[in-house]
Amino acid sequence: MKALVWHGKEDIRCDTVSDPEIEDARDAIIKVSSCAICGSDLHLFHNYIPAMEPGDIVGHEMMGEVVEVGSGAKGALKKGDRIVVPFTIFCGECDQCKRGNFSVCERSNRNKAMADKVFGHTTAGLFGYTHLTGGYPGGQAEYMRVPFADKTHIKVPDTLSDEQVLFLGDIFPTGWQAAVNCEIEPTDTVAIWGCGPVGQMAIRSAVLLGAKQVVAIDCIPERLSMAEAGGAITINFETESVVERLNDLTSGKGPDKCIDAVGLESHVSMGQPDTILDRAKQMVMMESDRPHVLREMIYVCRPAGIISIAGVYGGLVDKIPMGPAMNKSLTFRMGQTHVNRWTDDLLRRIEEGQIDPSFVITHTAKLEDGPEMYKVFRNKQDGCIKVVLKP
Repeated sequence: MKALVWHGKEDIRCDTVSDPEIEDARDAIIKVSSCAICGSDLHLFHNYIPAMEPGDIVGHEMMGEVVEVGSGAKGALKKGDRIVVPFTIFCGECDQCKRGNFSVCERSNRNKAMADKVFGHTTAGLFGYTHLTGGYPGGQAEYMRVPFADKTHIKVPDTLSDEQVLFLGDIFPTGWQAAVNCEIEPTDTVAIWGCGPVGQMAIRSAVLLGAKQVVAIDCIPERLSMAEAGGAITINFETESVVERLNDLTSGKGPDKCIDAVGLESHVSMGQPDTILDRAKQMVMMESDRPHVLREMIYVCRPAGIISIAGVYGGLVDKIPMGPAMNKSLTFRMGQTHVNRWTDDLLRRIEEGQIDPSFVITHTAKLEDGPEMYKVFRNKQDGCIKVVLKP
């Protein structure tokens, strides 16, 4: 089969690889109908996430038709079922899964010993990502194996298009969880850093959850325009002071809730000197991530506010102002998304017409064009915000 394969920094290729096979009774095989390139795939593309290996199949946002089912999954799935596959692999039986904490499933990471050493305790297995999270082949491919398939799936109706439901596997529940973690109240101003795909979903989630006003911060015109169309007030951080605008919009109080939808690769800008220092530290391996957004959120957030982190961080950050965070009584909430905790509700909202997640798609291409589309997405060429690939 054809699949997108990681060969090193900025080296993704469309290779011919072996077809997946059933390896465990709870497995299923799907024929992928649609997959997408995610912002966190760029962290792998730039080699900022440790423990990738040449030959790894990438991609963690995919859906398709079930074509083979292991004996242990036949009660939940059958051939012909149309499913979205969440990026988090979960068993549904461990203590964490029983609590709905699917992204920290205690059984699905097949490299548990490695994760225990690096993280202190293992997290769930993830598709198409680092070997710290299991090294499972991803879904930017013609076919893929789904472990724990009796639990790790979202059935979707034929009445909805791939484009409407594909993002139930990652960016829609990720944006939703980021907003839910904010405990939004009707009087709240919610500020969101980053207007990429997750940021766009967080904007619309905050609106659906009843925020008084939503403020979106970015510097890319197409992203800011899409954010405004979703109901946000926009700030271009290259032409305006984020601190001053947020104070103006909140009568000097600061936003009640802040969402980081950027993560470890904050934009490097002469107007933000700390980002230049972070980039220099990355180059000499003194720091793995660029946490400008975290610093800015701590500074601007209203005292007793909530900081919600949806953007991926990979390792070590420097110069985080913990003193102001502690003294302002800020609450931090973060984590990989517990996808299936949210998907029943989100699928219902799609079916009822409350939201159509396909709004975020700007580019659709063939799987074999994937390596080039990684570069288009990374460079934000041609107004690119979200890429869907068709195997």
